[in-house]
Order: sequence, then C-alpha cells, then structure tokens
Amino acid sequence: MLLLGFLTATLLNALPAIAQSDEDDLISERTVDLEAFQPRVLDLSKDLSVIAFGSCNKLHLPQDMWAGIAANHPDLWIWLGDIIYADTTDARALAAHYKRLKNHPEYRKLRDRTPIIGIYDDHDYGTNDGGKGMPSKRAAKKCLLDFLDVPYSDPVRKREGAYQSYLFGKPPRQIKIIVLDTRYFRDTLLPDPNPNRRYLPNFEGDILGEAQWAWLEKELTNSPAQLHILASSIQVLANEHGHEKWGNFPNARKRLLQLLVKTKPANLLILSGDRHMAEISRMDLQGLPYPLYDFTSSGLTHTRNSQDEPNRMRVGPMLVKRNFGLLKIHWEGERPVVSMEVHGLQNELLYEHTVRY
Repeated sequence: MLLLGFLTATLLNALPAIAQSDEDDLISERTVDLEAFQPRVLDLSKDLSVIAFGSCNKLHLPQDMWAGIAANHPDLWIWLGDIIYADTTDARALAAHYKRLKNHPEYRKLRDRTPIIGIYDDHDYGTNDGGKGMPSKRAAKKCLLDFLDVPYSDPVRKREGAYQSYLFGKPPRQIKIIVLDTRYFRDTLLPDPNPNRRYLPNFEGDILGEAQWAWLEKELTNSPAQLHILASSIQVLANEHGHEKWGNFPNARKRLLQLLVKTKPANLLILSGDRHMAEISRMDLQGLPYPLYDFTSSGLTHTRNSQDEPNRMRVGPMLVKRNFGLLKIHWEGERPVVSMEVHGLQNELLYEHTVRY
C-alpha cells in the first residue's frame, strides 16, 4: 500500500497544470490514477438475463440504492447519465467526483461482480443542458471512459464522442446494446419565454452529428441480434413536457424514427434517464413490425417535485419515487420476452410491463 500510494502521488505530482481549452484540459494518457482506472475487457460471450440501469445520482445524498440493485444479480449495469453532479469544466475536479463514487463501498460491491457501461448526461458532461460548445468535452469523455474502465485500446478512445455498441451472447439469442452520445455533438437550444417550457424547438438543429448518425445506421443495418437496446440519456418518445428531450430537435427525432423503420432492427427498445421519475412510453410506429418502447428510470438519489405531466404515450403510471430500472429477459425459441420493471429504494417492485416480441 505504501508503494501504491507513493506511485500515485508521484504520478499526480508529474501532471502539468490543466488549462481550459480542448487541448490542455485533457489528462495525459500517460498518467494513470492507479486507484481509479482499472482497464477491463467485457466478456461479450456472456448471455444477459438481467440488465439493471439508472441515472441521476448526487454524491452528497445517500448512496443507499446499490445493495438493492446488487440483490437482483444483474448481468450488466447501464448508466444513463448524471452519474455524478460535478457541473464543472475542470478535469481534475470531474475525475475526483468519479473516483469518489467508484470507491464508495456499496458501489464497489456492484462493480466488482457486474460489468458496467454507460454514458454521461449534462451534469457529468460539464454544465446543465450543455452541448457541442462545451470547451472541456474531450476531458469529460476521457473522465467517463476512465471511470468505466474502458481500455485505452478500445476504438471509442480514438474518435470524437463517447458512443459505443456491444453485442452480447451467442447466436441466435444475441443482444446488442447501442449507447448514444446526446451531448458531444448536440446543437444549441434557445430559451422559451413560456414559463412552462424550458426551450424553443430547434427545427434545424441536430443531436448526434453526422459521424454518429452514420455509425448508428451501420450498427442497426443487418444486425444479427434478436434484441436491441438503444440507450439515450434523454427521452426519445415522451414529447409533451417542456424539459430536455429529443422532441426539442423535431427533425432529429423524426430522423431517428425513420432510421428505425428503414433498418428494421429486430425487437428494439429504448432506455432513457434524466427526468427524476420513472415511466414507460409506447409508440406504434408505422413501418416498424413491433411496438416501440422508451423505458425511463431516474433518479437514484432524488426525485422531482411535480407529481404529474402529460404524456399520451405513457403505459402505466408516472412514478415520482427514487428508482432504478430492470430488464428481465427470457426466450421463447428465438423470440425475446422482456419484463420492464421499476424498483424502489428497498428493491420493491413498483411497476412491471412485459413485452413478448
């Protein structure tokens, strides 16, 4: 331990000062916090039967959901953003917040036995509702990937943005998880003078950027998976509320739905976070041979004040309680059966909706 502490201190002392620019705010790839970064290669041959996910986790609030999450023995945990509420463009401060969570005893128990993937949202990207203009976005990406123990050899390290995909299991029961980056390339929104709506719609703006769009189409086209999970930090389907959502960029949302119809990936559902409540939305999308679901789970440490809002696509209740989401998957031949479960603080089942594809 003394040697480890000496090496860590030596490496940290060797770091140059970090300026607020795209180039200088990157923590050097040659410097590694020996306690915070432990590169792991995921075992993609593993079958996934239980997938847990969640978002919106403030470090100054009790971290008391992890035992209940671990009790479900998930095969995978997916972060849907706001992993920490650092709200900083300082790379050292951001890395310190991630390290604090990573070394929390209960979270460590989960990550010691459960693979973890995910994406940031605004509060761990840099600033509330931030987009492509964030000067520290490369550092935010690096801090996220280090937190997730993504090896330096992974292709995501070499491209702009933190989007990734994973194909788990063996044919014919493979599951592909596609994690979108809805921050790095996202265009600007203008405030809405209506006090009930935060932003005016940006009809010309984009969320993903052309490189990510091309990558996404490739991932969806002729995919061998029989179940696809599309992870988005912000909601895709719910479109009536005035907060952050794909609907703030109507043409980008339309483009995404049209891409699903064009590529027709087998049995795709969406996971989302951000909203400080849980709900399931459903759309019967013309041209898609199954109903499209968006399962939202948020937040792990806190909830919103208002108890209701319109959502004509909602299936079941809107749950304004601390929660995490579970997908329980079994197969009838080559057809997946997916139970979408919302669990509360004591791991109690709050709501369940099952889909037989």
